[in-house]
Amino acid sequence: MSTQNNNPRGIVLILLAMMVFSVQDGIMKHIYSFVSLYEVYLVRTVVSFILILLFLIITKKPIVFKSKYPILTFCRVILFFFGFSSFYISLTVLPLGTATALFFVTPFLITMFAHFFLKEEIGPRRWSAIAVGFIGVYITLNPDFSNFDYLSLLPILCAFCYSLSMIIIKKTSDKDSVYTQTFTFYIGAIIFSIIFYFIIGDGQFNTSVHPSSQFIFREWFIDLDNSILFMITTGITATAAFLLLFKAYSIASPAVVSPFEYSILLWSPLIGWYYFDEIPTSNTVIGILIIVSSGIYIFMREKAQDQSIATEKPMR
Repeated sequence: MSTQNNNPRGIVLILLAMMVFSVQDGIMKHIYSFVSLYEVYLVRTVVSFILILLFLIITKKPIVFKSKYPILTFCRVILFFFGFSSFYISLTVLPLGTATALFFVTPFLITMFAHFFLKEEIGPRRWSAIAVGFIGVYITLNPDFSNFDYLSLLPILCAFCYSLSMIIIKKTSDKDSVYTQTFTFYIGAIIFSIIFYFIIGDGQFNTSVHPSSQFIFREWFIDLDNSILFMITTGITATAAFLLLFKAYSIASPAVVSPFEYSILLWSPLIGWYYFDEIPTSNTVIGILIIVSSGIYIFMREKAQDQSIATEKPMR
């Protein structure tokens, strides 16, 4: 069956993946008040590693841990690890829908980085869309500079790190399979999390009452009865979403299915509203609409120019 004929199925898989990702983010927001960030990272990554390994064994796919680009892979692991750390920390100060929306500056950043690092040609229309998109970011944040919480910028930092990692993947994917790239991240994340355990796991640096600081420096494994099931579930949902997303991009045209990743901007605010009583402001809604419109326009221009930059890889 042709890729084009598989587009409807790919779209359904993308929609399901985004719903599962939003559930994972909702769980992270729910548990940040009684777990430590890197405690969750460790459990989540170990669970995902085991599940992906079992998936490859069952489907009889090759299992390769060694990257052909060790230095670039190490850089990508660091960018992934600390990028998504910043996103999860942002959930302590931002509504779920707002944090998710700000992460979706990713297509703008990937397009910019592709121009500067990969020498991709970007026309004035896409540059204009990028500029408009960042106006949407400003409207979403609605900053009061006399009393601005700079932790609100953490989802953009996550998008920055993620976009750079996507540029690296564009370089390494000719020899490293998507599963090899995933395993190298899992191994790196496990190692980093264990290092953090020996540095901050006893809670000795937990001296601030700020929720972000508590989330980072809280003592590990002090409430496993209440937290372990949630932490395991983050690993299960992360794996399920990854497999759905990878399947969607492997059977359908990336240029067609990529815009449907924005469906998470429906799920996340709904979860935020239903579980956390987070009601988006008019500024947030307007800003999100501008960000989405600009991102989709970039995808459309890439398709018109037969040039995949931001649409080539998933944004999660």
